Amino acid sequence: MREDNLLCVRKRKFLVTTDSNHSRKVYPNLAGQLMLTGINQLWVADITCIRLETEFVYLAVVIDAFSRRAIGWALDRTVEDDLTLPALRMALQGRRPPASMVHHSDRGSQYASGDYTDLLKAHGSQISMSHNASPWENAACESCMKTLKYEEVYRQEYRDLAEARASIEWFIEKVYNQKRLHSALGYLPPAEFEAGLTADSNKDAASRRLSV
Repeated sequence: MREDNLLCVRKRKFLVTTDSNHSRKVYPNLAGQLMLTGINQLWVADITCIRLETEFVYLAVVIDAFSRRAIGWALDRTVEDDLTLPALRMALQGRRPPASMVHHSDRGSQYASGDYTDLLKAHGSQISMSHNASPWENAACESCMKTLKYEEVYRQEYRDLAEARASIEWFIEKVYNQKRLHSALGYLPPAEFEAGLTADSNKDAASRRLSV
């Protein structure tokens, strides 16, 4: 590896980001019942930790489960709902989902907080949470986090929060959403996959108008 100038990508220390031992309301799992046919039907959310030079910070991400696109994210020092709320607001403002949208997460206190669930309810969204100790039920977001860690975070040495935020924003918006190929999407990146959905929808609408 030294002769070929190759580096080993090492796993970093794992920190727990989910505190499900709380008295807040836990919602039933609705995600497993869904048969997805388009975007904005199911969003999945998760949190991971990221090491800086002198501290750990936390990244919250919201993914559209159909297109795998990262539609909301936030990076901060807190792991409470002050982290998850900005990610959710970004997703809501950017997508404006229908009232039937299901938001799925783990049972963490950040997602069960009154402010977080109230924001979802204000937009008419349905709330769904994983069964206890069942991280595989949030597989789409887990996959996104793994890609982010191995292709961005583990290859960097962030000096501070501002540098980490700028670098991660670039990776999510320019690499993961625009260029990262997904086998589940026919080996298209999320943005291109969604653009194809829009084009197909426009063709169908035009065909219906011509047939009237």
